[in-house]
Amino acid sequence: MTKVKDTPKTDSSVEEKLRALYKLQKIDSKTDEIQILKGELPMEVKDLEDELAGLKTRIGKIEEELKEMEDNVTNRKNANKESEALIKKYQKQQNNVKNNREFDALSKEIELQKLDIQLGEKRIKEASDDMEQKVEYLEASKKAIKEKEKNMKQKKEELEHIIEETDAEEKTLLKKSKEQQSKIEDRLVQAYNRIRSSYKNGLAVVTVQRDSCGGCYNAIPPQTQMEIRQHKKILVCEHCGRILVDEVLEK
Repeated sequence: MTKVKDTPKTDSSVEEKLRALYKLQKIDSKTDEIQILKGELPMEVKDLEDELAGLKTRIGKIEEELKEMEDNVTNRKNANKESEALIKKYQKQQNNVKNNREFDALSKEIELQKLDIQLGEKRIKEASDDMEQKVEYLEASKKAIKEKEKNMKQKKEELEHIIEETDAEEKTLLKKSKEQQSKIEDRLVQAYNRIRSSYKNGLAVVTVQRDSCGGCYNAIPPQTQMEIRQHKKILVCEHCGRILVDEVLEK
């Protein structure tokens, strides 16, 4: 029995090439429909994950800053207590001085300690105000995290539901697309993918509808329409560059 050799892809007629390209487009368009069904959900989920990661990092830094500020305030308060104790000590020593020079020296020490206390209280007040603002921001951020986590959970559940319903179909379509591409010569597949990637709707092969391009809706000259129906060469829309086919190829 003689084995029939496979016809090389490049030996296909123009009509067969156009039919193969149009079939590939219909397969890929069904895959696009699934992506449209998913909508912006994958991107929205990713954005929310990034926002949450950023907020949590920021919260961690603020909590570290608050801890450091609390330690500084505690140190300032302890320093003020030490200054108050020194003031009492110097005041007591003033009662036992032997001359004015010693009294004046102690008075200067007392004044210095009072200045240190004033400066310490100022720094404590500034830190407390700053801490209050950071605590407010921290609470607002934690509230925002809860809301975003709730929102992300809803979107994830919605996306998972869509994926669960369409995953098998999408895998089948992707497999069919790959198989169909293998039947078409590489240069045409490359041109098809290049055109397809240029448009959001993914249409690279379109039919002529009401004397117009099915992709950009610009008018197609009668002579060009006649050539399209003859299937003797691959023609593209002069306006959008999409491959034009006859609706007869749908059969």
